[in-house]
Amino acid sequence: MATRRLGVFGLPHAVVAVLVSTFFLGFGGGVVFPILPNLGAVVGIAPVVVGVILSANRIVRLLANAPVGAVVDRVGTRTPFVAGVILETVATAGYLLALRSSMPAVWFLGARVLWGLGSAFVLATAYTIAADVCDPESRGRTMSIVRGGTSLGFPAGMSLGGIVGEVYGASAAFAVATGLSVLACLVTYVAIPETHAVDGTGGVALRNIDLSSPALITGGANFALLFTYNGVVFATLVSFLDTVEAGGVAVGAQGTSGVLIGASVLTGSVFSVAGGKASDIMGRRVPVILTCFVCLSAGMVLLAIGTTFPILLASVLLLGAGQGGVGGPLVSLLGDLTASAEMGSATGTYNALGDLGATVGLLVSLPLGNAIGFPSLYRLTALVPISAAVVVIGCLYTTYDEIPSVTSG
Repeated sequence: MATRRLGVFGLPHAVVAVLVSTFFLGFGGGVVFPILPNLGAVVGIAPVVVGVILSANRIVRLLANAPVGAVVDRVGTRTPFVAGVILETVATAGYLLALRSSMPAVWFLGARVLWGLGSAFVLATAYTIAADVCDPESRGRTMSIVRGGTSLGFPAGMSLGGIVGEVYGASAAFAVATGLSVLACLVTYVAIPETHAVDGTGGVALRNIDLSSPALITGGANFALLFTYNGVVFATLVSFLDTVEAGGVAVGAQGTSGVLIGASVLTGSVFSVAGGKASDIMGRRVPVILTCFVCLSAGMVLLAIGTTFPILLASVLLLGAGQGGVGGPLVSLLGDLTASAEMGSATGTYNALGDLGATVGLLVSLPLGNAIGFPSLYRLTALVPISAAVVVIGCLYTTYDEIPSVTSG
C-alpha cells in the first residue's frame, strides 16, 4: 500500500497522480456534448437517439458502479484505475470512427457504453484512493480537490468541442481529445500506486449495492445534483441557446454552449475545494451542503430568464458554484460515516445513484423541454435541489441522534 507522502500543494502523491491522469482523460468526456446535439441532424441521428447516446455512459455506469465498488474492495485500486483509463481512451477514439462510419449512431453509442464502464472504474477508485491516503481532519479538502480536480478536464473538453469543433470541425476536436487520453494512459501506468487494503472474500455482482444509511442519504442527494446539472443543463443548453436572440449567443449556439459549460464546470472545481475546506473548518458538512443546494436552485431560476449573455453567464456560474460546492462535502460526509474497508462499495452506490439522476435527466429533459419550453423546464428543475436539501436534513436528523461532525463521524 502507498504511504501518505506529500507532493504538490501538500497533497498526497497518489492524489496528485489521480488529478493529472483524470484531467487529460476528461477531455474525452466533455468534447462530445457541444458537438453531438447539432451534429446529429447532419449525420442523420434523431434527437431522441442523441439523448440515448449522451445518456448511455450514465446507464452503463449506473449498472456497473456497485460491482466496481466491490471489485475495488476485493482487489485494490491500481488495477481498476488503469483498466478504467484504458477503456475511456478507446471510447474517445471511437468518436473518430463514428464520423467515418455508415452507422454513426451505433458507433457513438458503443463509444459511450465503453466510456461509462471505464468511468465507473476511474471514479470509484479515485474517491477510494483519496479516502485511503487522507486524514479525517483534512478529508473535506482532499476529497473536494479530487471531486473538483477530476472534473477539470471536462470543461476543457466542452470548450474544445465547442470552439475547435466550430472552427476546424468535429474530427479535429475528437482527434485532440484522443491524443490527450493516450497521455492519460501513460501517466496512469507510471504514477498511480496501490493504496487499498483488500478483502479477497465475497463475489461481485449487481447486488453489491450498499444499503447503509450514509450511502443512501448522500447518494440520494447526489441523484438530485446530477439530475439537475449533468442531466438537464448539459442535455438542453445547446438547444435552449438556439431559441435565444442573437445578442445572447456570442459565437453560435454550439460555441457559446461550450464556453458557458466550461466556465460553469471550472467554477465548480474552484468551489469544490472551497466547500470542502469550509466544511473542515466548520467541523460540519451539512451547512455547506444546504447552502450550495440553494445556490444550485437559484442558478436554474436565473437560467430560465436568460435572454442575454451576462444573464446566461451569471446563471451557469451560480450552477457551477452550487454543484461544485455541494459535491465535495457530500462525498466527504460519506467518508466520515463509512469504515475505510467498505469505502469502495459505499462509493459505488453513491456514484450509482448520481448516475441514475443524470441518466433520467439526460433522457427526459430534451423531449420535455421541446414540449413545454425550456424556461418552464428550468423552473420545474429548480425545485429538485431544494427538495434534496429537505430530504438530506430530514434523513440525518431521523437516522442519528445528532448530525455527525467531522471529528465524531
